[in-house]
Amino acid sequence: MITVHHLETSRSQRVLWLLEELGVPYELKIYQRDKATKLAPPELKKIHPLGKSPVITDGKEVIAESGAIIEYLVETYGAQAGGDLAHLQPAPRTPEYRQCRFWMHYAEGSLMNWLVMKLVFMTIPTQPMPFFVKPIAKALCGKVQEKVIDPNVNTALDFMEAHLGTHRWFAGEHLTMADFQMSFAVEAALSRASKAGACPNLQAYQQRMQARPAYQRGIAKGGPVVMSA
Repeated sequence: MITVHHLETSRSQRVLWLLEELGVPYELKIYQRDKATKLAPPELKKIHPLGKSPVITDGKEVIAESGAIIEYLVETYGAQAGGDLAHLQPAPRTPEYRQCRFWMHYAEGSLMNWLVMKLVFMTIPTQPMPFFVKPIAKALCGKVQEKVIDPNVNTALDFMEAHLGTHRWFAGEHLTMADFQMSFAVEAALSRASKAGACPNLQAYQQRMQARPAYQRGIAKGGPVVMSA
């Protein structure tokens, strides 16, 4: 039996969506973030030395990192998937395969770095601090976002918006592993970026994703996807 060690409002929501799509039975163990730090609780280190989520156990296997978990689940349980799940892992040496691999790496290798920074610099001015420091912190964080973070986030949004103008899903016409890997980043980008309203293709993609019954079941079990600032 698979156990998903799920941290609230985290990347592990991707894993729940995939398992619900595959119809694979699993046990869900939910961990709450520390109320002060918003970090994962120390109990997760008992499962994996990094103490991060997502992490799954499957028999004697302990697997961390979203991309590795998604690949493991598709390779282990996805062979019999049919219908619109038949292309979760596109055939090697095809355009869909190359697109799938690119977006699998892009999600965490490039995009999430800027989205995490965006959340951090949005959050800092809201933290307890001496009253005379708050306006300085707010101004500094605003400047960093304006000059450094937002241009990179906006470039990413423009890139995804253009791509989804010619692709129904990230690798093409079919749902693939890349969509599960990108799902959290899409949710985070649309909730944090100031120009999200100017991205109709990305919003339509989000709506297609959220309309899937398996996605909705994952949300019902795991809770909201994105942490609010």
